[in-house]
Amino acid sequence: MPGYAGTKEDYQKRLRRIEGQVRGLQRMVDEDTYCIDVLTQVAAVTKALQAVSLGLLEDHMSHCVVEAARQGDDEARIKIAEAADAIARLVRS
Repeated sequence: MPGYAGTKEDYQKRLRRIEGQVRGLQRMVDEDTYCIDVLTQVAAVTKALQAVSLGLLEDHMSHCVVEAARQGDDEARIKIAEAADAIARLVRS
């Protein structure tokens, strides 16, 4: 079971809201909205996705990594490496 299982519905609501924001961006471009206004909305969507990412990462660390640490060294090393890779991807994006 994933670490976010307890908050899955919250994540789905947030992602649906983000989906609506992206549709709004498409509409803004279709309507030739001023560039800065579109960029402002892009920044808002980006921040919203970052918030989801950080929440998922926190859930992963507090559930999956902690559980792996309880299971032993090998499993813990794998989960920590996965988390480090995910953090690196988030930092690069």
